Amino acid sequence: MIIASSDVSGRAELAPAGALFRGLGDPTRLALVRRLARGEARVVDLCTELGLSQSTVSSHLACLRDCGLVDYRAQGRASVYHLTRPELLDLLAVAEGLLAATGNAVALCPTYANPTTSDPITKESAR
Repeated sequence: MIIASSDVSGRAELAPAGALFRGLGDPTRLALVRRLARGEARVVDLCTELGLSQSTVSSHLACLRDCGLVDYRAQGRASVYHLTRPELLDLLAVAEGLLAATGNAVALCPTYANPTTSDPITKESAR
């Protein structure tokens, strides 16, 4: 559990939350989540709408699927993706409120303001 705990050094307990936020820590994955919040979509549609290659979209969807945040169903030869957890939209709404409250502080953070391009999944999305 992330919220207040008497064991403040329990880093192992926080590992799943860290993995969740790393999974959401890429602008391309956030764009995919935002798009899927509007409804199901095929990979080809996501590629067209986001202007990304099929391999990039598929890699990011695989990450989100591994985190249990999206899933797909087969429709003919296509895979149609959808969000699995409506709570994700609540989390993102709270994050937007927090960003609004902190102003540019997060955007100006020297550590996290510019995502790394050493991750092969984020290389194309950083272009």
